[in-house]
Amino acid sequence: MTLQRRVFLRKLTAAAASSSSSSPPPSSLCCRTHVLRFSQSAAVNMAEEVKKLAAYSAVDNNVQNNQVVGVGSGSTIVYAVDRLAERVRQEKLNIVCVPTSFQARQLILQHGLALSDLERHPELDVAIDGADEVDAELTLIKGGGGCLTQEKIVAGNSKCFVVIADYRKDSRALGEQWRKGVPIEVIPMAYVPVSRVIAKRFGGEVNLRMAVSKAGPVVTDNSNFILDWKFEHVQNWSEVNTAIKMIPGVVETGLFVNMAERAYFGMEDGSVKVRKAPII
Repeated sequence: MTLQRRVFLRKLTAAAASSSSSSPPPSSLCCRTHVLRFSQSAAVNMAEEVKKLAAYSAVDNNVQNNQVVGVGSGSTIVYAVDRLAERVRQEKLNIVCVPTSFQARQLILQHGLALSDLERHPELDVAIDGADEVDAELTLIKGGGGCLTQEKIVAGNSKCFVVIADYRKDSRALGEQWRKGVPIEVIPMAYVPVSRVIAKRFGGEVNLRMAVSKAGPVVTDNSNFILDWKFEHVQNWSEVNTAIKMIPGVVETGLFVNMAERAYFGMEDGSVKVRKAPII
């Protein structure tokens, strides 16, 4: 058993003990509610811990000295940047980081890492990013956080693209775990006609993504809108991706086909599963 896995198991045990000891004994009326809340809390704690394991493993196995690294977006990437900064300090690594979003840029700056862009470093050695879902062939759905276009640009200009996720994102086929659909970034004036074309051609339901803390739709870093296409069945994702991108008004899709080289999944037992892309 690895040191990281032993630490993971100790943390889960401590979290469970803390949760049960900090709450008063439940009455018969609230017993079920107490158990439900405890199980939900434990699941959240586990998910965060295994995200960290996957992120640390990916950084340790794919980042070397004198590299340009693409930094993805989302909750899992926070742990990757933590580990990257730790290694830079401890090993005196010379690392330059290219962000995929405003969030990634802020993480890089907050950790004191060297910040760059694709104008100064148009070719990256490795890009590390999360995913909303990963299928058996390493086809990804990305864009739940709204940064799909920048993420695909950075990944596409990297010699090696590595994905980090927890066990909940691991699927045999897209749509098994992720129910919110494929994000599609569109020019604002085109969101209605694009929605109609996608629904007519590929079926399913297409919705304009609405913001939570503001009135109106989500606006991307590129000042565009996002459509979420809830498809009805598994498709030929390479053909679908190309066809959607040909629709006037579409900027990019959240389908990442034949791009990821390997994926690191933090598993429920504290291990990290590595899946490599099939040889084409």
